[in-house]
Amino acid sequence: MAKLAIDELKNALKRLPDWELVKDREAISRKFQFVDFDAAFAFMTRCALLAAKMDHHPEWFNVYNKVEVTLATHDAGGVTQKDIDLAVAMDGYAAMGERRPRS
Repeated sequence: MAKLAIDELKNALKRLPDWELVKDREAISRKFQFVDFDAAFAFMTRCALLAAKMDHHPEWFNVYNKVEVTLATHDAGGVTQKDIDLAVAMDGYAAMGERRPRS
């Protein structure tokens, strides 16, 4: 899968307002905050199952109710449509669970 051109990436990010470009790297990231660890873990579980089906795995970090996600397609050297698709799904999974505004 080819990485998105910068214009394509910027257009995709317009539909993903909580995601941002990573500084000094061709990747996108988002911070999620949930009501507690159980909600954060449920979110991560849903995402992990989808990522396995997609054969596409996020970089993420979890502490208690916070999950930080970075998406990039390493083989393509940047962000591909696969990353955008996974970001859209993650936004949907986050909306399913209770979450607090970004901090």
